[in-house]
Amino acid sequence: MNPLTHFNEQGQAHMVDVGAKADTHRVARTEGRIRMQPATLALIAGGGHKKGDVLGIARIAAIMASKKASELIPLCHPLPLTRVDVAFELEADGVRCEVVAETVGKTGVEMEALTAVNVALLTIYDMCKAVDRGMVIGDIRLLEKRGGKSGVWRAGDEPADGHG
Repeated sequence: MNPLTHFNEQGQAHMVDVGAKADTHRVARTEGRIRMQPATLALIAGGGHKKGDVLGIARIAAIMASKKASELIPLCHPLPLTRVDVAFELEADGVRCEVVAETVGKTGVEMEALTAVNVALLTIYDMCKAVDRGMVIGDIRLLEKRGGKSGVWRAGDEPADGHG
């Protein structure tokens, strides 16, 4: 059996059938970072950016993006999100974004949370690119997922070879 669930027995892409799965409470927590020049970070931290509240706008963008994941990712199921929380932390060299997405449904919310983190960081880039085109977006990853028959998974739970 192919471990990549989005391919059928003939190797063709397909949307996974989740119809027989039970609805359960599902949570995904993700993070990502954008690194930037100290002056750019100071503009964000001080609220002095001429375009306005960079993190506030990035928060709204993340929430909006989480609701569009299935429109952007071809085989992603549309989900009724029950909660999306977006938090930012100013670090020495940039901004860390963490997103928690929740639903009650038949499939997980990892893609919604990952989409939200990406769009939050892209929004920060877009708002600050006039003063710092060298910003670097990265370290985007799933930190934790809960729900469904696989239960709880946390980053660091996988074997050392990265295949779990």
